[in-house]
Amino acid sequence: MIVEKIPFSHTGQFSKAFTDYVDGNPALRDLYNLPPEKGSFIKQIALKNFSNSKREVLVNVLKQQYDGLEISEKTQHNIDALANSDTFTITTGHQLNIFTGPLYFIYKIVTTIVSCAELQKEYPEYRFVPVYWMGSEDHDFEEISYFFLNNKKYQWESQQTGAVGRFNPKELKAILEQLPGHHPIFEKAYLKHSTLADACRYYVNELFKDFGLVILDADSPELKKELKEVIKKDVLEETSYKAVLSTSEKLQAAGYHEQLHPREINFFYLEGGIRNRIEKKGDFYEVIDTDIRFTENEITKLIDEEPEKFSPNVILRPLYEEIILPNLAYVGGPSELTYWFQLKEVFKVFNTPFPILLPRSFGLVMPPFINKKWQKTGFGINDLFKPESDLITEYTLKNTTDSLKVNGQKQSISNEFEKIKMQAIAIDGTLGAHVEAQTTRFIKAVEGIEKKMLRAEKRKMSDKTGQITAVKNYLFPNGGLQERRDNFLNFYMEDKGFIDKLVKSFDPFDLRFHVLIHE
Repeated sequence: MIVEKIPFSHTGQFSKAFTDYVDGNPALRDLYNLPPEKGSFIKQIALKNFSNSKREVLVNVLKQQYDGLEISEKTQHNIDALANSDTFTITTGHQLNIFTGPLYFIYKIVTTIVSCAELQKEYPEYRFVPVYWMGSEDHDFEEISYFFLNNKKYQWESQQTGAVGRFNPKELKAILEQLPGHHPIFEKAYLKHSTLADACRYYVNELFKDFGLVILDADSPELKKELKEVIKKDVLEETSYKAVLSTSEKLQAAGYHEQLHPREINFFYLEGGIRNRIEKKGDFYEVIDTDIRFTENEITKLIDEEPEKFSPNVILRPLYEEIILPNLAYVGGPSELTYWFQLKEVFKVFNTPFPILLPRSFGLVMPPFINKKWQKTGFGINDLFKPESDLITEYTLKNTTDSLKVNGQKQSISNEFEKIKMQAIAIDGTLGAHVEAQTTRFIKAVEGIEKKMLRAEKRKMSDKTGQITAVKNYLFPNGGLQERRDNFLNFYMEDKGFIDKLVKSFDPFDLRFHVLIHE
């Protein structure tokens, strides 16, 4: 692949908060700790005090979760290495989208893998392990229940409820039967496993095991024990709520919109098919939309004895991650990193180092046939992000053999009306305004003629400008980024080396948009 890179600010696709973070705008500086640069990682290592006992718990849980799964030697070495004090992780997290969901899910993992490889070269005295944190406790089924392949939407219909990681994935057989081609990885994932979490672990391991990726499901009683004190402080003292409000005020004062709205209690009750919010009402802690409720003594006892029944929301999931992993950085997209800006005070309250926030790599994949179409238009890669209408106008003006602009005529009309105005004023000073109004009317009429001439010329060139439309529709489906809609199977079905090419093409420390061009 040929790789072209474009500054994020030139694409028009990203929020001000994200581009300001990438550009190092001082307005955001108080909302994170260290910038996303290689040199920051040695400083983060010095901050990260991760005990051997926590490492032992982590390694034991990973070995249990990988039991019965065929893993690569590299992944096995990485799991074993996590027991050592010189080993650290770089982590990305994502929901359990079916069939990997949108393309950027793959990009997040690739960014995590490549960043570890780059850091390994920079700091060979340490070991860096890429981790994918499965969003198995999430209960937003609608977000994970569909994907697009070749512009066709495939939808999982299910009546299951609760944390999606506990869903039985065998219902996905119906979708497997509809897909073009044969997909043994997903067939084994969904038809040979009893939970969506196990299925996701299987296919992600199959796709990335050669790169040493470690997959973690934090829906674990052993890992939740590490979170008990956080659960107590959040549920009983509303500690997190107050901390996030404090940081959100700083974000708004700097001129940015807050992404998160904290609740007094930021844990869900998790059991069976239930993952519902906990709210304090009077003297009781109630699980919303159920008959379950606890006194303060009962819920305190439950936290001590069964912490696995408490599931953190988006505000405390990042803290949970940093508590149970020897983690240095989180790899995320624009929305994720923006909500992390609201969490720095939470980390401070719980005496946990705030990780480096590393933007994931962003990519636009141009297959050979799309690249050829674009080359025929005469536009460059930097023009890809321009609006389609602007591109068609620019192409038409550049390639027409007729004169479509009437600037000279407009000037002539203005000059003649100016003479008329002076004559009129000489007779009656009040006539000046009337002449000016007539001048404006005539100029608008001329401009209307110009627009009609341009539209007519565009129609004549529609066969050629259709190349522009075809490219824009392919790379920006429904006007959005390709990576937010298309599934990786669009490319993997034609090229089994697609992921390897991404690994070779992405540079996670070059904070620009990557355009990946197939030759």
